[in-house]
Amino acid sequence: MLFLLLACLSAAPPAVDAAPNLSDVPAVVDVPAVVDVPAVVDVPAAPVPPPAFVGAHGPIPEAMRALMRGVTWREGCPVSLDDLALVTVSVHTLGGAVQTGQVVVAAAHADGVVGVFRQLFDADFAFTKVAPAHVYGGDDNALMAGDVTSAFNCRKKTGGSSYSEHSYGHAIDINPLRNPYVKGTRVLPPEGARFADRTLGEPGMIVADGVVEQAFRDIGWRWGGRWRSLKDYQHFSATGR
Repeated sequence: MLFLLLACLSAAPPAVDAAPNLSDVPAVVDVPAVVDVPAVVDVPAAPVPPPAFVGAHGPIPEAMRALMRGVTWREGCPVSLDDLALVTVSVHTLGGAVQTGQVVVAAAHADGVVGVFRQLFDADFAFTKVAPAHVYGGDDNALMAGDVTSAFNCRKKTGGSSYSEHSYGHAIDINPLRNPYVKGTRVLPPEGARFADRTLGEPGMIVADGVVEQAFRDIGWRWGGRWRSLKDYQHFSATGR
């Protein structure tokens, strides 16, 4: 019994795992520093191209003819509706926008009139409104007071009994409030009296040898601002009358 006890005490203790060799532990891996990410760069927007001029002309649509009959055209007028054309053009407005305007002129002049409006558009000449006269009931006083550029209107001359050049589609009135009719102390429209002073130089006014007169001169039309007995600053016509 004693022998067995001594044998047990002399037996080798169980093996213990050796301590790990620290050299076998991988070194701490360096984590690369965070790279600074550049801030988002604002890419400038592509420039918006300026509006392009659009101009066209053609026969007056039947729906418009119906509106003109008995207003700006009637039986007995010196031209037929078939002799006229509707001109549609882009124009700059006094408010800085680009809009579409329309005038009715003699068909023979339609192409030239489109060219005039193209020159005025390229020169940034500004209009208040551009519309056929029937939109205002053919009322010349309302057209002038509203500063409406218009052309054909079968009516008598201002202060006369014969047909005006507008009755043939041979004339256009440009911004009539800003370019009034002046005879002595009489100014039409009366609301445009201050514009009888042609030195104001405000947008939409026509000046001698300026872009408007030159554009009409290019198609052979003449300006009422050159007349001697009176001044019709709004008026351009193919006949000079």
